[in-house]
Amino acid sequence: MEHPPERSSAPWWQRGTIYQIYPRSFQDTNGDGIGDLAGIVRRLDYLVELGVDAVWLSPFYPSPMADFGYDVADYVDVDPIFGTLADFDALVAAAHDKGLKVLVDLVPNHTSDAHPWFQEARTGRDSAKRDWYIWRDPAPDGGPPNNWLSEFGGSAWAEDAASGQYYYHAFLDRQPDLNWRNPAVAEAIFEVMRFWMRRGVDGFRVDVIWHMLKDPEFRDNPPNPDYRAGRNPYQSLLPVHTTDLAEVQEVVARLRRVVDEFPDRVLIGEIYLPLERLVAYYGRTLDGAHLPFNFALLETPWTARDIADLVARYEAALPAGGWPNWVLGNHDRPRILKRVGPDQARVAAMLLLTLRGTPTLYYGDEIGMAQVEIPPERVQDPYEKNVPGLGLGRDGVRTPMQWDAGPQAGFSEVEPWLPVSPDFTEVNVAAETREGESLLTLYRRLLALRRGSAALSLGAYVPMAAEGDLFLYGRAAEGESLVVALNLGGDPILVAAPVEGQILLSTSGDREAERVASEISLRPHEGVIVRLR
Repeated sequence: MEHPPERSSAPWWQRGTIYQIYPRSFQDTNGDGIGDLAGIVRRLDYLVELGVDAVWLSPFYPSPMADFGYDVADYVDVDPIFGTLADFDALVAAAHDKGLKVLVDLVPNHTSDAHPWFQEARTGRDSAKRDWYIWRDPAPDGGPPNNWLSEFGGSAWAEDAASGQYYYHAFLDRQPDLNWRNPAVAEAIFEVMRFWMRRGVDGFRVDVIWHMLKDPEFRDNPPNPDYRAGRNPYQSLLPVHTTDLAEVQEVVARLRRVVDEFPDRVLIGEIYLPLERLVAYYGRTLDGAHLPFNFALLETPWTARDIADLVARYEAALPAGGWPNWVLGNHDRPRILKRVGPDQARVAAMLLLTLRGTPTLYYGDEIGMAQVEIPPERVQDPYEKNVPGLGLGRDGVRTPMQWDAGPQAGFSEVEPWLPVSPDFTEVNVAAETREGESLLTLYRRLLALRRGSAALSLGAYVPMAAEGDLFLYGRAAEGESLVVALNLGGDPILVAAPVEGQILLSTSGDREAERVASEISLRPHEGVIVRLR
């Protein structure tokens, strides 16, 4: 087993925990029902008290908001609904003063159709920026150039009647894809990165990094033999010519080289791929993304054996020196509470914060925010509007943060852009701060324990034999050995293991300092962390 890095020499992104903020839904300060940068500043003390180390902000750039900021109209400014560049600078300064790093979304695969680059590109075939995007003549029958599909439904080709050509869009037709085979595009995005790092940004989460190159021969994608009716139509084809091309690794390496121009920065890649393909994004010599996001816990069946197998496969697949990371929730997938239920939410918290690698928390998961049912007339997400009836809408995981039991959960003084969860009077930061054994209290204790423990923050992962609903593993660093025992089922478990020590933390919150010797008893849906003698 590879020896973990020394605690003092490890970079902050290995030692720390990342907290994702969806700015529209975190805190409104100007009374328009939409969160803003000033609202994030107002809540920084909460993040410090929670115990996270970095905040990652979903897009705040000027945008028509067709895809709520992932359709960027200007990469180097702030949309007025969120504030100004001065507000952003104030946020970075305040966060840094409190010891928090700031990460931002980089959206280099596509722009808005309102971006000046695309506006110029579509003026004609001879435009100086025509080749900044991906244009093709119609197929011989007059239709789209090939069978490529949009993730948001229908063909990925939009017709430009004025020029008689089609442009490619992996997502909405209002999000034309940039042509990363054009060196001028690459240099323009690299300058965007430098712009934000000069303003103090500590790194980037790169949106859909595995999409950034497409087949230069524009071959049709083959049918998916496993596709079944009723699933997302995008999955009817295997996107072998539109995603995860081998050449994309050089693009990732170039992004990394720009990040490395500035000290102590991090590059994170959004990648929805199987583990054996995901790990390629570390780069052949660890010259790719520092952290290719590992979303496997979002999709793995919630059983002890499936999760234990996942962790073993991931640890085995990592390149030498590659640092792992784990995610339980984000702005695109249903809330963890919906997936595992309230009993297992506490076990999920302990799992996320005790596995080896950098954890990322999604705002509100630490208080147990629910997946909210959105009435049809309140639906905002273009994914749900374009591909209705399949449960793909993302609005329910983007609802306002629940701060207190007051009007609009303390998020805003007016009705917010999405409805507040009906349970906000009980599930909120203020109430859970007062409650000694709340989910929020558990997260705070776990984060404090992780920060103070070399074994949990940087130590080795030690698999341990277990059966049934028990997931058992060790974490070890020089001078410290811990055992984590998680009951992922509804029956009590007696763990017979050669352990002797003291419980540091339990998900039930009432067993700290309890001595264990030779066996550990677990209640239903309980997890414990034991420090060995």
